[in-house]
Amino acid sequence: MTKDGGRRIATANGAILADAGALGDCAEAGESIFDPKFWLERGGLAPVMGGRGAAWFLAAGPRGWVLRRYRRGGFMARISRSGYWWAGEPRVRAFAEYRLLEILVRRGLPVPAPIAARYRRRGFTYRCDIIVERIAGAQPLSSMLAQAALGDESWRTIGAVLARFHAAGVDHADLNAHNILIGADGAVSVIDFDRGRLRGPGGWRLRNLRRLRRSLGKISRALPPDRFPETAWKCLLAGYESKPGAR
Repeated sequence: MTKDGGRRIATANGAILADAGALGDCAEAGESIFDPKFWLERGGLAPVMGGRGAAWFLAAGPRGWVLRRYRRGGFMARISRSGYWWAGEPRVRAFAEYRLLEILVRRGLPVPAPIAARYRRRGFTYRCDIIVERIAGAQPLSSMLAQAALGDESWRTIGAVLARFHAAGVDHADLNAHNILIGADGAVSVIDFDRGRLRGPGGWRLRNLRRLRRSLGKISRALPPDRFPETAWKCLLAGYESKPGAR
């Protein structure tokens, strides 16, 4: 058992970190729960659209789970799509994200609960995966904008939720329109905390917001002009600034 509550299970060439209670009957399946074929054979697998094509919805648990395989982007993807240099178990990306999500869940922030994480080491490299609880009925902000324009209040809500994360010191390494989810009730959640961390106040908060604005600008180029007008960003900032401690 780790100090954060996840149970560490040694495997033949790595380890699993898991919430034994959340796994339920799936605990007996071991590493198979990280294999899409395991779920496909049970009729419980569906691909997640977008991203790098390495995530699936799983029919498990009361709300469903999401399996995500860590993949590289950019120049390093030309060398290896899913291999990372081994620098010790504490530096395993899936384990770091699992532990960060545990903290954020305890703090009441709107993130998916971590279910399990795994790494497999081979020589000087490793590969890893993570399973988190699915936020049922929620869609990425990018998908929402492709369908219709959002109202001012929705933009203010997004800003207010991001302010909560920043006030808690959460630095999201890739804050973009695909990693912000909106539920049918308008509730806003944030996902994909790979390389995320907790930090003190600083310029990283502004960098997070700038990254999000670039993402919104990029996806809106091919959309009608009402999907991301300048007023939308102003409403988001108004919601952000309405929460103390975000700056």
